[in-house]
Amino acid sequence: MGLEVPPEETNRCVRGCCRSAAIPLHLPPASFSLVSPIARGSESTVYEARLGGKRVAAKKPVLATSEDLDKFHYQLQLLCELDHPGLAKLIAAHASPPNYLMFFDFFEPPNLADKIHVEEWSPSVQQVVAIASDLAKALQYLHILGVVHRDIKPANILLDKDLHPHLADFGLAMFQKDIKCVSVENWKSSGKPTGGFHKRNMVGTLIYMAPEILRKDIHTEKSDVYSFAVSINELLTGVVPYTDLRAEAQAHTVLEMTYTEQQLTAAVVSQGLRPALALPKSGVPPTLLSLIQRCWDRDPEKRPSFENIIDELNIIQKHLVSSACLPPSPVSKSQSGNIEAHHYQEALNWFNQGELFVKRSEKSYLTENLWSGSSNQSSEYHPTLSWGSFATCGRRETMEDTHFMLPNVSEEKDVFAFGIFDGHRGSAAAEFSVRAVPGFLKQFGRDTSPTDALAEAFVRTDIAFREELILHQKSKRIIRKDWHPGCTAVTALVVSNKLFVANAGDCRAILSRAGKPFPMTKDHVASCPKERERVTKAGTEVKWQIDTWRVGAAALQVLKLTPFSKY
Repeated sequence: MGLEVPPEETNRCVRGCCRSAAIPLHLPPASFSLVSPIARGSESTVYEARLGGKRVAAKKPVLATSEDLDKFHYQLQLLCELDHPGLAKLIAAHASPPNYLMFFDFFEPPNLADKIHVEEWSPSVQQVVAIASDLAKALQYLHILGVVHRDIKPANILLDKDLHPHLADFGLAMFQKDIKCVSVENWKSSGKPTGGFHKRNMVGTLIYMAPEILRKDIHTEKSDVYSFAVSINELLTGVVPYTDLRAEAQAHTVLEMTYTEQQLTAAVVSQGLRPALALPKSGVPPTLLSLIQRCWDRDPEKRPSFENIIDELNIIQKHLVSSACLPPSPVSKSQSGNIEAHHYQEALNWFNQGELFVKRSEKSYLTENLWSGSSNQSSEYHPTLSWGSFATCGRRETMEDTHFMLPNVSEEKDVFAFGIFDGHRGSAAAEFSVRAVPGFLKQFGRDTSPTDALAEAFVRTDIAFREELILHQKSKRIIRKDWHPGCTAVTALVVSNKLFVANAGDCRAILSRAGKPFPMTKDHVASCPKERERVTKAGTEVKWQIDTWRVGAAALQVLKLTPFSKY
């Protein structure tokens, strides 16, 4: 790139506290340009940039206070000390006003989190072990220097074209000696840290936080070991930690704990709750699963160091290589077929699957009117309808919910249908249902009442989705046998001057009358004794998890229809 580095005695930040013999810290404005933003956060924006003709990533911090400026200089001092192939490398900085910037090597997206959850990448065990080994070596290097990262997670792991990991985002990283100093300075005679200490030190991302941090102890190298284990297990399972126990995955770097998160914290600290471990039948060596469990042990002293972790991963790698050199087993052909089938699974369009299933079951008399004669009935009341929608995934990493709005269903001027589907364990069930429910509703509306049509559409959609899952599992289009996606559903049907609603799962329909809420449905949740009894009698397992009763694997979650009402 040809950047000239001034002599160390002059290569300093504007304050004079940061210096480097290898990294230029005061770039001429003409040497760089910001192209376009890549990511925005509360504390910084990352841009694609050009530096000396080279494509780089530029991090521009938000410096609203003097404390923010202090953090910038601390982070710059720390980064100037680092030089390891497993870390995102600082290559230059502009450490003077008005444009404070840090420049890093550029990595094409996605990061590891997006690779797993957006591209739905299912790496081989060999790939997981290789990534874990490279990441462990980078963390060992940090710990030798006395640096604790404090925010290890897949979203902070960048991948190069050869899938080698590079740990990034050192915004929360600190030298261990400085963490201990902060602890001593904030210690009161009562023996408890101040609120300022908690706010400054209880940082990271909740679902990757070690129990001692959730107990408000200080970060140590062993806290990084815990986060490393949770991240590697996520890479093995393809599941965001604890999403099988919570309605949605909210991972806050700036911790704003809701009631649900407080209870998750209590379960991790007091009950030893951990993310669902990869199953041995998935081909993961028991030695790797054992290593993960020891790395997230409740007692930090029982967790191995990264030196020991690297040694164990090397042994696991050797066993995997020697196993790969053995003559092909009788199932090797089907296993290679699974690799090709996985690409099909990634491209499987559940919207189309729902629509196609309905078309395959269509009847021959689709020219008949829906609820024939409804539009000819005279009525004193003719409702005026307005409708609209807004959808966002909020703080979740992916969008799992869907909806439909069908004014003038099948060109009937007084028939309207609306539905919302809240996906669980992925978007598959919600995407399938958003096409299947309206399709079945049109079919059954030609020879049944609106009430019966809604009920039948829900039941048929549930059956159809289960059949599609089984079909694709048997044809190896879905590799993960333990994958049980589902969704809740609430649908409103307006026929002339009557409103019909149906729901399944933990969702509800509420009517507003003169500004007052009027519940039209009941949530179907396992915390209701009658619902729990019904589900258990149907042969489904109900478990107490964290703070309430929860139902095991299902398609439409806790499928039951509320008795319909007309308004």
